Formats: sequence, C-alpha cells, structure tokens
Amino acid sequence: MSFTVAAVQLSSKMGDIPGNLDRIAESCRQASEEGADLVVLPECIVGGYTIEGAAAETAITPDHLVEELSARLTGMSRTVSVVVGFYEEASGQPFNSAAWIDFSDGQGELVHLHRKVFLPTYGVFDETRHVQPGTQIRAFETRLGRVGILICEDVWHSINSTILAVQGADLILVPAASPGRGFAGERPANVERYERMMRQTAEEHGVYAVLSSHAGFEGGKGLSGASMIFDPMGEKRAEAGLLTEAVVMCEADLEMCRTARLKSPLLTDLQAKWDLIQDQVADSIQQP
Repeated sequence: MSFTVAAVQLSSKMGDIPGNLDRIAESCRQASEEGADLVVLPECIVGGYTIEGAAAETAITPDHLVEELSARLTGMSRTVSVVVGFYEEASGQPFNSAAWIDFSDGQGELVHLHRKVFLPTYGVFDETRHVQPGTQIRAFETRLGRVGILICEDVWHSINSTILAVQGADLILVPAASPGRGFAGERPANVERYERMMRQTAEEHGVYAVLSSHAGFEGGKGLSGASMIFDPMGEKRAEAGLLTEAVVMCEADLEMCRTARLKSPLLTDLQAKWDLIQDQVADSIQQP
C-alpha cells in the first residue's frame, strides 16, 4: 500500500479553540488538495501547548473535536485521515491526547485516541501539575495500515517505539511541542536529539517515523518546529524549518517496511525473543 503523508507544522493561539480549529481545518483541506491521505498535526494544537494551568478549561471531549472539525471539513472531495493533538476532557480530568480521525463526505469518525504517558517534570516542564498521564501504548488498525502514536516525550523513551513495532506498527507518528533549548550548535539541541531519535526509530524497526512539531512563540517559549519524516531505511525524506509554519509531505510505501526488515531483521529477532524479554523485565522488577 502506498499513500501520501503530510506533517503540518503550525502555531496556535492559546485558548482560542474556534480560531485554532479554523486554521487546523484549513491546513488539512490544503494538504488534502495537494494529495495528502494522512495529515499529522502537532501536540496540543487545538488549545495551545503552554496553557498549563488552564488545560482543564480548554479541554474538550473527542466527540466534540470530531463534531467541530467535521463541520469545518464539509465538501472535501476525498477521504483524509487526521492526527491532531488536543487537551482532552474525560470524566472531569484533562489529558494530553492525540486523536486519529477519518473524514469522508463531511463526516468524521474517531479511530483511535492516545493519551500521553510520559509527562515531563524537568526544566521548563511541569505537566503532571496540569494533566493526567495515559496508561497505554498500543498500535491500532487504520485504513492506511497499522499505526502507533506517541506524544512528544513518549518517543524519548525508546521502549515505547519498540512496543509499537513489536505490535506490528508500520508507521509511528509523533505530535510534539518542544521548546528550543541548547543553542551552542547550528540547530537547537532538542532538534538534534529529535532527529537522532526519529532516525533510530525508523531504521531499527523498519517503520516510517513522522514528527509534527508545534512552531512559533507561545507563552514565552519558542517552540522549535523542525518537523521530520523518515523512511524505514532511516533516510530523512522531508524536514520543515525552525519556528515557522510549514507543511512537508512524502509518499509512504509500506512495502518498503518489509524490504527494510528483510535487509536488517532486527524487528523479527526482537519479536521472536519478546517473551524472554518480558520474563527478564518481570524478574528484575521482583528482585529486592
């Protein structure tokens, strides 16, 4: 199967959910008109990432998100799948979430919801004060193949990408909002780290790895952008610039995942030893 994936790099206005949704829908419509079958948007793009203590006030339900975007994406000539980051309201609690939604004929269908598991609490971050952590890392079936979603720091823990790959994911999508830090080199250190992590994820597991990163200045923080797409051979196929809004696209051919894994059967070996690995982890946890 082949299809076109777009990483949409946007900025948002904190707390302006209707305005942000308008811009999200406009970007999705434009990417679709240019041939995108899958559009990946940044972390918390609906309400703004740095809203912090107001996360609960800007959190919306997945059903509300689907309804609002469906109303804005009527009249589209082709089906498009959208991954969008937002503060989710669930039983009175906010989560940092990302939803995969299929849009066709003006109707949206929620396919999967991922809640960010690893909430950073260092440096400029204190997410655990404002949102609840997710509890599940899970690959899921879509019209475009088997997919996994990780949000920002989730991908910094390489075991999460490994779990998704073992579960059969051919694409690993990473909505992110990463404040620029470490300015000794040509690019911020966080951007360099993301490039290493995304390349390693793609090359080790034979998957497409897509980073869609929040861009611009928000709440006194410069969100770095530099969205990237890597193919299963570990080659960078597309990259956006720093800080500015952009759309980068490439064709994803899932047959390349099979080819990459035949050339380097690391994932096959890992799947064959997965029970052993789980036993070793359980044994180590039980040790005093």
